[in-house]
Amino acid sequence: MDKNVWNLKVRGKIALGYIMILFVLGLFLIIVQGRISELEQETVMLSGHDMQVHDLTFQIEKNVLNMETGQRGYALTGNESYLAPYYDGLEKWRINYADLNEMIAGNASQVENLKSIKVNIESWIVKAGQHVVGLKQAGRDAEVTAYFQADTGKSIVDQIRKELQHFRDIDRETTEKRVTNLKDRNRQLIVTMYILWSLVALVAIAASIMISGGIVKTLKNVIDAINHIADGDSKARRIEVNTKDEIYDLAIATNRLLENVEREQRLSDQVARMSLKLQEKTAPADLSDTFLSKLSTMLEIQYGSVYIAQGNYGDSLVRVSSYAGGEEDTHLGREKVMLGEGLVGQCALDQNLLKLEELPGDYINISSGLGRTPPRQAVIAPAVFENRTVAVVEVASLMRWTPEHFTLLKQMLDLFAVSVNSVMTRMQIEQLYSESQTMNEELQTQSEELQVQTHELINVNSKLETQKEFAENTASELEKMNEELERSSRYKSEFLANMSHELRTPLNSMLLLSQILSENQGGNLTEEQQTYASVIHSSGSDLLAIINDILDLSKVEAGKMQIETSAVNLTEFPSLFDGYFGKTAESKKLEFSVVLKDRVPDIFYTDELRLHQILRNLLSNAFKFTNKGGVTLEVSKLDSFSAPGYHPAGPMLAFSVIDSGIGISPDKRNLIFEAFQQADGSTARKFGGTGLGLSISQQLAKLLGGYLTLKSKPNEGSIFTLYLPCRNEPWEPQGQIFDSEAAATVESGTFANGSIGEMRSDDSFYSTDYGCLTGKTVLVVDDDSRNIFALTQTLQKYDMKVLTAQNGFECLQIVRENPEIGIVLLDIMMPVLDGYDTLSILREELLLTELPIIAVSAKTMKEDREKCLAAGATDFIKKPVNLKELLQLMCHHLRIKSDWRSENAESEDNIKKLM
Repeated sequence: MDKNVWNLKVRGKIALGYIMILFVLGLFLIIVQGRISELEQETVMLSGHDMQVHDLTFQIEKNVLNMETGQRGYALTGNESYLAPYYDGLEKWRINYADLNEMIAGNASQVENLKSIKVNIESWIVKAGQHVVGLKQAGRDAEVTAYFQADTGKSIVDQIRKELQHFRDIDRETTEKRVTNLKDRNRQLIVTMYILWSLVALVAIAASIMISGGIVKTLKNVIDAINHIADGDSKARRIEVNTKDEIYDLAIATNRLLENVEREQRLSDQVARMSLKLQEKTAPADLSDTFLSKLSTMLEIQYGSVYIAQGNYGDSLVRVSSYAGGEEDTHLGREKVMLGEGLVGQCALDQNLLKLEELPGDYINISSGLGRTPPRQAVIAPAVFENRTVAVVEVASLMRWTPEHFTLLKQMLDLFAVSVNSVMTRMQIEQLYSESQTMNEELQTQSEELQVQTHELINVNSKLETQKEFAENTASELEKMNEELERSSRYKSEFLANMSHELRTPLNSMLLLSQILSENQGGNLTEEQQTYASVIHSSGSDLLAIINDILDLSKVEAGKMQIETSAVNLTEFPSLFDGYFGKTAESKKLEFSVVLKDRVPDIFYTDELRLHQILRNLLSNAFKFTNKGGVTLEVSKLDSFSAPGYHPAGPMLAFSVIDSGIGISPDKRNLIFEAFQQADGSTARKFGGTGLGLSISQQLAKLLGGYLTLKSKPNEGSIFTLYLPCRNEPWEPQGQIFDSEAAATVESGTFANGSIGEMRSDDSFYSTDYGCLTGKTVLVVDDDSRNIFALTQTLQKYDMKVLTAQNGFECLQIVRENPEIGIVLLDIMMPVLDGYDTLSILREELLLTELPIIAVSAKTMKEDREKCLAAGATDFIKKPVNLKELLQLMCHHLRIKSDWRSENAESEDNIKKLM
């Protein structure tokens, strides 16, 4: 061969060999292509056409046999089910005939044979099939029998079979000729392929001998290495080459490939092992522990923590696991981190990996049995699933990581994110499934109740039809009356709400100042003056109780009293009511006891607030009208109870208030349950009061599904008994809940039991427990100078610095000028700028999110409290202000603020050291 050919590069040698092979192979393909095309046509004819023709002839024969079998079966038995194969064959034979006729259209002789078969089949259908079926359906059995004896149909069927067999024989002969021809052509093609294959083989051998000289060994080594990779063995032996041509480049590239594959395989194996471990865990803590444990061996970490995102929006992260963290290190980490807070929170927000090097000595110490040392590097990395941070991992190591470590960590975090999302999703699904099961059970119960109600409604509907005409006539009159009642109720509600606000505002300053005077902290009042102040405070408290009674009565009369059922612990009644009335009994030298009879359950369900209100009303009246003897609250359980117009089902609880007082005459027993009425209504009556308590109690008893009774004898005493259903599970009240000025006030006590001295008998309002107020600055904001004066005098006695403002604008200006303000008491109803707008500006514009702001308002509606808290108030207290409650609230929120600042300062110091 020419010397220039041997001097070619490997690329030229390989190209020359392939050109020769391609030339011969192209010639081979041209020759074989023609032969294959011819064979394909013959094969299609055999495999498709001929076989289908045979199948269709058998199908037609089967259809004829089905028709004959069905016809004979029906003729013999008269059973309609035998006609199914008859009609099926009658329908399908024409379809098969049409398909067969189309396939043999090119064979004229077979077409004629097929037409003859068709004529015979149609003849059998007319003479035998339809004829016999028609006779049988007409009940002409004798003619059917005669027909079968003549056996005309069988001869036609035999003829059809013969013709079909003849048809197949002819077609089979044609097929055999084609097969023989195909075999001959196949032999010729095989011989041709052998010849051409031999030619290609000779060319290929010559080309391989020409090219293989110096590259075969290297290529073999490359192939072996690639085979090792394909077999999963990444530790193949490296290739060594002495030449400097393309083979050398190939060997170098192959060695580099082996190193990359080995590294990728090692990472894949570690990821696979981690995946198997994580799939076994179903709880976030177990999942995180396993992840850190496996990660410590893979990345050589000595310390780690995992924070899992919580909440619907992942706005906070909670530490659920740590690795190698001792008790001495817990102060370095927080149990909960908000999004964007600290490096962990910022990592979760930005979704970027943070690498910390040259760490200070006091950052954290990695300890073992032999000693302690600080880490050289710390890494904080997010676990992100579908662009959402589901966890943050913080690890520390004694060595500096290579890029391979970070690549492995990224893959592990992707896997961990999927696992965390799966676990959290599974927990949510389980919770939703549990709630769904509960809802399904409730829906099933409601469905059964609705079915019962539907039957009742059907019965009632017929009665309602007769009343419809009457109702239509009176509807217009009732609508006018309803409008008048609604207007009157609205005016009354608005009036009572406004009166409540206007009365509570002056009461606030009056009660506060009178209470300060009664305490006589300065010691500058005489005993008589102190008594005057106590009387003023007691009278004001009585007035507040009357206001609350009037509001309660308005709610009851409007049908808008809110009932909320909850579990009531009866075992607490003795200590609870002794706390309410023990001092009163002691001051009046009366015996007071609370008795729980046998069979009384520990827990039952009703509105606890309303139950206490009724019993305290009854007990308050009992103590008021009893001067000697005693008062007893007795609780017992009855199997049943009924009264005129009241017939409950099931067991009942009886709450009896028994006194030895003045009693009630029979002619006054109904009068006392009316509003603003008393047994002694004369101008010279001995006992005071508005007469609202029993009226409210009777209405509340009805709302609770109960009944209130009275037994009394003049000068011997009275027994008021409240009967309530003994329910052992929560129940829905019958009345609806409406929002209104008069029906949504924040609940407060409706009694003023005892004197002001008794209210303070346990501990003084000015006790040393309020030392947290000393030295603090408070801003009092109120448009009423009387309230400002009262609160200022009170708070200054606790060594507080008091700043005042009379509207929202003054408040904002003072807050800006005095950053030392520790707490704000903010009135809501103010001119110029009210409390709601002031709250909004303080929180949103001035960003004073941690400043405690207590809303102080005479508007005691439930929605007013909720509106204050929604606007940004830290807490809410109503007017008139209870000093003890106000001071406790102020201390509580000042302590919270102090604790928050301490934690924030410590966290900032740690971050500064860390940076």
